[in-house]
Amino acid sequence: MELESVPGVGAKTAAALRELDDPEAALRDGDVASLARAPGISEGRAARIARGAIRAEHDDPGGFTATKRAGEIHEDALALLTDRTVTDYAAKRLETIYPSGVRSRIEEVRAFAESAMAREPDPAVLDALSAVEPLSEPGDVRVRDRCLATRDAERYADAQAAIPEVSVEVVDDARQLAELARSYSTVVALDEAFAGVDIEGDVRVEPTALEEPESVVPERVLTFFARNRDRIRAAAEVHRVADLDAPCDLETLLSALDQLDADGSVSGDEELDRLATAVDDLDAAVSTAESVANDHLREAIEEQDVTIEGTDLLSLVERGAGVDSLLQRELADEYAAAVEKARDHLVDALALRDMEATARRAFPDDPAYPVEHSEDVVARLREELTAARDQRATRRKRELADDLAEMRDDAAALVDAALELDVELAIARFAADFDCTMPDITESEGVAIEGGRSPLLDVPFEAVEPVDYAVEGVTVLSGVNSGGKTSTLDLVALVTTLAHMGLPVPAASARVGRISELHYHAKTQGTLDAGAFEATLREFGDLVADVDHRSAAVEADGEGVEADGDGTADGDGPAAGTDDRPVMVLVDELESITEPGASAKIMAGILEALGERQATAIFVSHLARDIREAAETAISIDGIEAKGLEDGELRVERSPVKGKLARSTPELIVEKLADDGQGDEDGFYSDLLGKFE
Repeated sequence: MELESVPGVGAKTAAALRELDDPEAALRDGDVASLARAPGISEGRAARIARGAIRAEHDDPGGFTATKRAGEIHEDALALLTDRTVTDYAAKRLETIYPSGVRSRIEEVRAFAESAMAREPDPAVLDALSAVEPLSEPGDVRVRDRCLATRDAERYADAQAAIPEVSVEVVDDARQLAELARSYSTVVALDEAFAGVDIEGDVRVEPTALEEPESVVPERVLTFFARNRDRIRAAAEVHRVADLDAPCDLETLLSALDQLDADGSVSGDEELDRLATAVDDLDAAVSTAESVANDHLREAIEEQDVTIEGTDLLSLVERGAGVDSLLQRELADEYAAAVEKARDHLVDALALRDMEATARRAFPDDPAYPVEHSEDVVARLREELTAARDQRATRRKRELADDLAEMRDDAAALVDAALELDVELAIARFAADFDCTMPDITESEGVAIEGGRSPLLDVPFEAVEPVDYAVEGVTVLSGVNSGGKTSTLDLVALVTTLAHMGLPVPAASARVGRISELHYHAKTQGTLDAGAFEATLREFGDLVADVDHRSAAVEADGEGVEADGDGTADGDGPAAGTDDRPVMVLVDELESITEPGASAKIMAGILEALGERQATAIFVSHLARDIREAAETAISIDGIEAKGLEDGELRVERSPVKGKLARSTPELIVEKLADDGQGDEDGFYSDLLGKFE
């Protein structure tokens, strides 16, 4: 797949996508999590790109929701699903599921949805999912204790691009390489020419380092796992609770993660901890060791009776000797004991091993009071400890990074599987909450719904009365006010939209003819002015002309769409896609756009034109009788019947009755008054009732 061929993907976005391991597969699968790992691409943007790629893959021209109200129905359907997600990722991933007139796309999602409906939305799984998020790529890793070195300018540029986390230096010879070794704890030479050169310090000659950047910068892998540690652990818990097959051994992965601190450093290594503590505590240990020596020496002096003959005192003064000489002559043993105590304390406090000899030289043998450490020796000890710590840390980092690097793809697959499970569970919960079933998608026109209940109503779903309704061709739906005409229209639109999304529908069963566009015109608020009225007529005129063009295109193909044995269209035929399908038109009380008499004539003309062009259309109207009289051809009329009035409230049969012109609310009230007989001695109510016949 050519990345720039995907709608919404330009050169800059394509360059970002190429940073992924397999961007084509991510686009083909609608893998929002993987796409969102590309630099600068958010989950929302990834979802839009995935939709564009899916449309390109299925040669889908889009445009199913052809009107604002049709788009709102799609948004409402999507909201019913996203409300049942746990993760933000799943909500974005569901946005890649859109209504389409292309059978291959519908069938693709249907297969996914049918599998998802078999899932059990276990509360423990949903709880575990709450901590799962897509993995993030750390972009701020910087390592300052090592560098790369090369003599080649071209390799210098390659090194900067391949391993930007460390400095890259150009050196001409071994002398300059040695200078680098004094500034960095580790130097990685990229040129084979440096092999065999004896340089003090940690200098490695690794000509293939650019091919294995993790060997130079294990922090790249460790930081990735440290930043994503909680997400990976949560995904592992999802797999455990949901009993999913994991892509790797979870215990091995979790054990490796336990060796990582939150900052990406290695934990659980006693030797590394010892060295790190020694570096941190060195100054304090030296100071305490001095105090130990001086305390011992002070006590010894206080307890010692020293007698100096006058001639001895005169001799000491003449030689310029001081207390050092006195200590050496009178307290040599005590001084040696004090220094030994200081040395022992320093070695024990820092738990020194290999560097014990250096530590003992920190306190010299020459008597002095107070006892003081040798700054040069302590500095040397600090260098040795720091180098040992850094080398141990680097070695442990490389070892752990090697282990984790092998599990990186598995960890990503683990998280992706958990996130995809949330998508599946959202569909499963949607299907369970609204008693959904998978509809039949046919190549014949119309829609048939049995036991349909709309979750879009402002009442608890359990309280929604089921509706049976089937339509082929064009129909006027009549009925009393508040009888459910608009709700029925919404139900038809919702079932049709969900079916073309490849998703289950809220009905006991449903058959939906495949269409290319859904035109749903909501009720207009108030009479339109002349300009708006003209614009509305132009809209319907364009729609009829477009439907006419589609029909002509099918007829020009000769036989049109050739059906397979199962009654479905052959996707390989020349008319595959949406050009061979009619549209569905749903209109709610178009009569409000102008005067009732003119509205009836206009609607009759529109219905006739749509009927001639084999479109499916349902017009909700209170002018059904007038439309039928104005039409030159037979127009089907269905009605939502009111059973009557009870305590001033309508009792309605919600399922439309085929071929029935429903009575209006005023007619029912007049009929009730006429049946009462009270106050109708002169037949006033009876005469009024006759006017409705």
